[in-house]
Amino acid sequence: MCSNFNLLIFLMDSFRLMPEGCISAIISLTSPKDAARSSAVSQIFMSAAESDVVWESFLPTDYEDIVPRSDSLMDFPSKKQLYFSLCNSPILLDGGKLSFSLDKKTGKKCFMVAARELGIAWGDTPAYWEWISHRDSRFSEVAKLNSVCWLDIRGKIETRVLSKRTEYFAYLVFKFEDTFFGLGSANSVVRFVDCESDNEAERRANVVSFVGQGPRSMLPMERDDGWMELKLGNFFNDTGDDGDVEARLMEIHYRSWKHGLIVQGIEFRAE
Repeated sequence: MCSNFNLLIFLMDSFRLMPEGCISAIISLTSPKDAARSSAVSQIFMSAAESDVVWESFLPTDYEDIVPRSDSLMDFPSKKQLYFSLCNSPILLDGGKLSFSLDKKTGKKCFMVAARELGIAWGDTPAYWEWISHRDSRFSEVAKLNSVCWLDIRGKIETRVLSKRTEYFAYLVFKFEDTFFGLGSANSVVRFVDCESDNEAERRANVVSFVGQGPRSMLPMERDDGWMELKLGNFFNDTGDDGDVEARLMEIHYRSWKHGLIVQGIEFRAE
């Protein structure tokens, strides 16, 4: 990306002779970061880099199909403003079943599946799980763990809606209650549902931990929005024709009682 920007600087004298539309077309072949940086090169670069031609090229090709699925008002005067709004403020789709946002550096699509759309073992049994509102959640409901000894949470999404030729990571997005217990290590795995059975996937599951010590990759991290996230695994979305991909967190062997987990959803994030 840096070489692309340096090339723009090197050719600046030649660009002065070009129509603004040509400069916009060239900038659109770089990246959002380079487009923003090129605005500082000259007045004509600034005008070209702000154009809808540039920023529409960074939006997903199907954004006009995705955005209308939200109840949010998405009336922006420029494609650049739309781009950064989707980067900074996820929108809810399909009546709040999932949220949609863009990775700021690449424009790749990111989705979070709401807790209500997850497969949570005993999730409909109030003695075990309770559905509540939470002021910090982007969704209307979150799942609050009252007491279980069998923890099994699954979330899936169709690969066709994700960005193609992109590496994705799946995260459990959660908080702890003030009082929690029994939440130590667990297993996690990501699988293509049509290609691998539950049993096959479980044999290669990763060990993750809600608390304690260990490699950074197996421990929760705090997010910018105040929630925590636990990495469940990753996968490569090639052409988007692999059907559903499922991320799963499970602690089903030791049967220790657990309490105090608040689940907002599972996020599938391009990285």
